[in-house]
Amino acid sequence: MSSREKILSRVKANKPPQVPLPEAVAFFTPPSEQWAALFRQSAEAAGSIVVGVPDMAGIGAYLKDNFVSPERILNTVDGVGFGLEVREAIAEGHHLANLELAVVEGQMGVAENGAIWVTEESVPARVLPFICEHLALVVRQQDIVGTMHEAYDRLNIAATGYGTFIAGPSRTADIEQSLVIGAHGPKRMHVFILDNQHP
Repeated sequence: MSSREKILSRVKANKPPQVPLPEAVAFFTPPSEQWAALFRQSAEAAGSIVVGVPDMAGIGAYLKDNFVSPERILNTVDGVGFGLEVREAIAEGHHLANLELAVVEGQMGVAENGAIWVTEESVPARVLPFICEHLALVVRQQDIVGTMHEAYDRLNIAATGYGTFIAGPSRTADIEQSLVIGAHGPKRMHVFILDNQHP
């Protein structure tokens, strides 16, 4: 028996017994009827402008009132009716360099921190939510969950591929605590909450 085989056989013989995983700790989750209000509060605390709308047309009306250059707006959400509508993939991210606003639908909102889950199914290029001056994310009220633990329980990365949680506009600060907004992403973020009663 070689030295290698001796070592491996000893390791195998002295393998510790399997230990079951510990039980997951139950975290406090607010009642579901409070999720929409808590999400709004958290998103606003993170610097987002939150707007409740009854339908997609309400988003289009808001955008028309607040943005004057529809040719610099890229919209990936059906029914909004404002801006350049794009569904197919954009291979070259540099084409988005002068983008004023991107409108993207999120798959889920998280009440505890105001974050919205966005997958590559919703964006023609992964850089889209970060290269625009302003970002508008749409989330349906029924897709808001209480905590990140619940959010991760719902995620299926194998089905969606790339995804990211986005909460508020881009912020960074140096050691002197000088806050810079928009250095690594959008300067302003708009969040539209679609009412539960509308498809």
